[in-house]
Amino acid sequence: MAVAGVNVGGGSAVAPASETFTTEQVTGWTGFIGFAAMMLVVVGCFHAVAGFVGLFKEDYYAVPAKSLLVTVDYTAWGWAHLIFGLIAILVAVGMFAGATWARVVAVIFAVASTLLNLSFLDAKPFWATMIIAFDIILIWALTVHGGEMKTYE
Repeated sequence: MAVAGVNVGGGSAVAPASETFTTEQVTGWTGFIGFAAMMLVVVGCFHAVAGFVGLFKEDYYAVPAKSLLVTVDYTAWGWAHLIFGLIAILVAVGMFAGATWARVVAVIFAVASTLLNLSFLDAKPFWATMIIAFDIILIWALTVHGGEMKTYE
């Protein structure tokens, strides 16, 4: 006699395919990875805004370009920030999809963004410090809990 997929009265007990389950567990940290992806979009937008300001309004910054840690004119900084912003937004789309490559690229991006903004610190201290703080949150979220977004799909 068979009851709920188990052969009672001898033989082997085999659960039907409909009763199998996976041991992967989705935790509350999955939401934090979604938050990290959204923060990457925000960081990308901040980079893009800084890029447009560098391209179109060079006199907005606190110090002349020759006083920066890396002496490059603000037009070059503008293009660098604009490109970083576009990359960040594209990588965030991959993160929302749970792609492993996007998490790896996002960590590399956040490290590079931190270094870029560290060298841009003299021009806009508060702005650069804020982006550096967001980048550190991204690095932490993606290295500690990055794999859980793929499980969430």
